Amino acid sequence: MKIRCAWAKDELNIEYHDNEWGIPQHNDRKLFEFLILEGAQAGLSWSTILKRREGYRKAFSNFDPFKVSKYTSNHVEKLLSNKEIIRNKLKINSAITNAKHFLKIRKEFGSFDKYIWNFVNHKPIINNFKKLSDLPASTIISEKMSIDLKHHGFTFVGPTICYAFMQAVGMTNDHTMDCFKRKSI
Repeated sequence: MKIRCAWAKDELNIEYHDNEWGIPQHNDRKLFEFLILEGAQAGLSWSTILKRREGYRKAFSNFDPFKVSKYTSNHVEKLLSNKEIIRNKLKINSAITNAKHFLKIRKEFGSFDKYIWNFVNHKPIINNFKKLSDLPASTIISEKMSIDLKHHGFTFVGPTICYAFMQAVGMTNDHTMDCFKRKSI
Protein backbone atom coordinates (compact mmCIF):
# COMPACT_ATOMS: atom_id res chain seq x y z
CA MET A 1 0.00 0.00 0.00
CA LYS A 2 1.32 3.42 -0.99
CA ILE A 3 1.72 6.07 1.68
CA ARG A 4 0.49 9.46 0.47
CA CYS A 5 0.24 12.95 1.89
CA ALA A 6 -2.54 12.91 4.50
CA TRP A 7 -4.88 15.19 2.49
CA ALA A 8 -5.14 12.68 -0.41
CA LYS A 9 -7.97 10.55 0.92
CA ASP A 10 -10.71 10.19 -1.70
CA GLU A 11 -10.42 9.01 -5.30
CA LEU A 12 -10.42 12.48 -6.84
CA ASN A 13 -7.74 13.82 -4.49
CA ILE A 14 -5.63 10.66 -4.81
CA GLU A 15 -5.69 10.98 -8.61
CA TYR A 16 -4.70 14.65 -8.37
CA HIS A 17 -2.01 13.96 -5.77
CA ASP A 18 -0.44 11.08 -7.69
CA ASN A 19 -0.49 12.66 -11.14
CA GLU A 20 -0.28 16.44 -10.77
CA TRP A 21 0.33 18.00 -7.35
CA GLY A 22 3.91 19.03 -6.88
CA ILE A 23 5.10 17.94 -10.32
CA PRO A 24 7.00 20.84 -11.92
CA GLN A 25 4.77 22.43 -14.56
CA HIS A 26 6.16 24.67 -17.28
CA ASN A 27 3.30 24.78 -19.77
CA ASP A 28 1.83 28.30 -19.83
CA ARG A 29 -1.74 27.13 -20.33
CA LYS A 30 -1.50 24.73 -17.38
CA LEU A 31 0.04 27.49 -15.27
CA PHE A 32 -2.88 29.74 -16.21
CA GLU A 33 -5.32 26.96 -15.33
CA PHE A 34 -3.82 26.56 -11.87
CA LEU A 35 -3.72 30.30 -11.31
CA ILE A 36 -7.45 30.54 -12.08
CA LEU A 37 -8.38 27.43 -10.09
CA GLU A 38 -6.39 28.48 -7.04
CA GLY A 39 -8.10 31.88 -7.12
CA ALA A 40 -11.48 30.17 -7.41
CA GLN A 41 -10.60 28.02 -4.43
CA ALA A 42 -10.18 30.99 -2.07
CA GLY A 43 -12.33 30.31 1.00
CA LEU A 44 -13.31 26.85 -0.25
CA SER A 45 -11.81 23.38 -0.18
CA TRP A 46 -9.64 22.15 -3.02
CA SER A 47 -12.00 19.17 -3.37
CA THR A 48 -14.80 21.61 -4.24
CA ILE A 49 -12.71 22.94 -7.12
CA LEU A 50 -11.51 19.52 -8.29
CA LYS A 51 -15.13 18.37 -8.55
CA ARG A 52 -15.85 21.35 -10.82
CA ARG A 53 -12.61 21.30 -12.79
CA GLU A 54 -14.17 19.98 -16.00
CA GLY A 55 -16.89 22.59 -15.69
CA TYR A 56 -14.19 25.25 -15.38
CA ARG A 57 -12.43 23.89 -18.46
CA LYS A 58 -15.63 24.19 -20.48
CA ALA A 59 -16.64 27.54 -19.03
CA PHE A 60 -13.20 29.14 -19.48
CA SER A 61 -12.37 27.97 -23.02
CA ASN A 62 -10.07 25.17 -21.83
CA PHE A 63 -8.07 27.87 -20.01
CA ASP A 64 -6.97 29.61 -23.17
CA PRO A 65 -5.85 32.97 -21.74
CA PHE A 66 -6.31 34.74 -25.07
CA LYS A 67 -9.96 33.66 -25.33
CA VAL A 68 -10.68 34.35 -21.66
CA SER A 69 -9.14 37.83 -21.95
CA LYS A 70 -11.81 38.65 -24.56
CA TYR A 71 -14.77 37.72 -22.35
CA THR A 72 -17.45 40.40 -22.16
CA SER A 73 -20.21 41.21 -19.69
CA ASN A 74 -22.38 38.72 -21.61
CA HIS A 75 -19.86 35.97 -20.83
CA VAL A 76 -19.88 37.01 -17.18
CA GLU A 77 -23.68 36.78 -17.04
CA LYS A 78 -23.58 33.27 -18.54
CA LEU A 79 -20.87 32.22 -16.11
CA LEU A 80 -22.90 33.51 -13.17
CA SER A 81 -25.64 31.05 -14.07
CA ASN A 82 -23.28 28.13 -14.76
CA LYS A 83 -23.80 25.50 -12.04
CA GLU A 84 -20.59 23.71 -13.03
CA ILE A 85 -18.37 26.45 -11.55
CA ILE A 86 -18.27 28.63 -8.45
CA ARG A 87 -20.69 31.44 -9.32
CA ASN A 88 -18.89 34.30 -7.66
CA LYS A 89 -18.80 37.50 -9.70
CA LEU A 90 -15.51 38.70 -8.16
CA LYS A 91 -13.78 35.41 -8.93
CA ILE A 92 -15.19 35.28 -12.47
CA ASN A 93 -14.10 38.84 -13.17
CA SER A 94 -10.73 38.05 -11.63
CA ALA A 95 -10.20 35.19 -14.11
CA ILE A 96 -10.85 37.57 -17.02
CA THR A 97 -8.65 40.31 -15.56
CA ASN A 98 -5.90 37.81 -14.82
CA ALA A 99 -6.05 36.47 -18.37
CA LYS A 100 -5.33 39.96 -19.70
CA HIS A 101 -2.39 40.44 -17.35
CA PHE A 102 -1.16 36.90 -17.98
CA LEU A 103 -0.83 37.78 -21.68
CA LYS A 104 1.04 41.00 -20.82
CA ILE A 105 3.48 39.05 -18.63
CA ARG A 106 3.95 36.51 -21.39
CA LYS A 107 4.74 39.26 -23.87
CA GLU A 108 7.16 41.00 -21.49
CA PHE A 109 9.03 37.88 -20.31
CA GLY A 110 8.64 35.56 -23.30
CA SER A 111 6.44 33.19 -21.29
CA PHE A 112 4.57 33.16 -18.01
CA ASP A 113 6.72 30.17 -17.10
CA LYS A 114 9.92 32.25 -17.23
CA TYR A 115 8.33 34.96 -15.11
CA ILE A 116 6.77 32.77 -12.41
CA TRP A 117 9.61 30.27 -12.01
CA ASN A 118 12.03 33.13 -11.49
CA PHE A 119 10.63 33.42 -7.95
CA VAL A 120 12.35 30.09 -7.13
CA ASN A 121 15.40 30.58 -9.37
CA HIS A 122 13.88 28.16 -11.91
CA LYS A 123 14.19 25.08 -9.69
CA PRO A 124 11.79 23.56 -7.17
CA ILE A 125 12.23 24.17 -3.47
CA ILE A 126 12.47 20.82 -1.70
CA ASN A 127 10.94 20.97 1.76
CA ASN A 128 11.23 18.34 4.49
CA PHE A 129 7.87 18.38 6.18
CA LYS A 130 6.99 15.33 8.26
CA LYS A 131 3.26 15.91 8.55
CA LEU A 132 0.53 17.96 6.96
CA SER A 133 0.33 20.32 9.94
CA ASP A 134 3.97 21.34 9.30
CA LEU A 135 3.14 22.91 5.93
CA PRO A 136 2.90 26.71 6.00
CA ALA A 137 -0.03 28.65 4.57
CA SER A 138 2.38 31.09 2.95
CA THR A 139 6.09 31.87 2.76
CA ILE A 140 8.32 34.85 2.11
CA ILE A 141 8.51 33.78 -1.54
CA SER A 142 4.73 33.48 -1.92
CA GLU A 143 4.39 36.92 -0.31
CA LYS A 144 6.85 38.39 -2.84
CA MET A 145 5.03 36.63 -5.67
CA SER A 146 1.70 37.98 -4.45
CA ILE A 147 3.03 41.54 -4.29
CA ASP A 148 4.55 41.31 -7.76
CA LEU A 149 1.46 39.74 -9.34
CA LYS A 150 -0.72 42.44 -7.78
CA HIS A 151 1.73 45.07 -9.06
CA HIS A 152 1.14 43.61 -12.54
CA GLY A 153 -2.65 43.93 -12.06
CA PHE A 154 -3.62 40.40 -10.99
CA THR A 155 -6.36 39.78 -8.43
CA PHE A 156 -7.12 36.84 -6.12
CA VAL A 157 -3.39 36.25 -5.74
CA GLY A 158 -2.79 36.68 -2.02
CA PRO A 159 0.20 34.96 -0.36
CA THR A 160 -1.82 31.87 0.60
CA ILE A 161 -3.22 31.46 -2.92
CA CYS A 162 0.28 31.96 -4.33
CA TYR A 163 1.69 29.29 -2.03
CA ALA A 164 -1.04 26.83 -2.99
CA PHE A 165 -0.23 27.63 -6.64
CA MET A 166 3.48 27.02 -5.98
CA GLN A 167 2.65 23.64 -4.45
CA ALA A 168 0.31 22.68 -7.26
CA VAL A 169 2.75 23.48 -10.08
CA GLY A 170 5.78 21.97 -8.38
CA MET A 171 7.62 25.18 -7.55
CA THR A 172 7.84 23.66 -4.09
CA ASN A 173 7.87 19.97 -3.26
CA ASP A 174 5.72 19.74 -0.16
CA HIS A 175 5.04 16.02 -0.29
CA THR A 176 5.59 14.84 3.26
CA MET A 177 8.70 12.82 4.06
CA ASP A 178 6.78 9.52 4.13
CA CYS A 179 4.89 10.11 0.87
CA PHE A 180 5.82 7.78 -1.99
CA LYS A 181 5.57 10.66 -4.48
CA ARG A 182 8.21 12.80 -2.80
CA LYS A 183 11.20 10.96 -4.22
CA SER A 184 9.78 10.52 -7.73
CA ILE A 185 9.58 14.26 -8.35
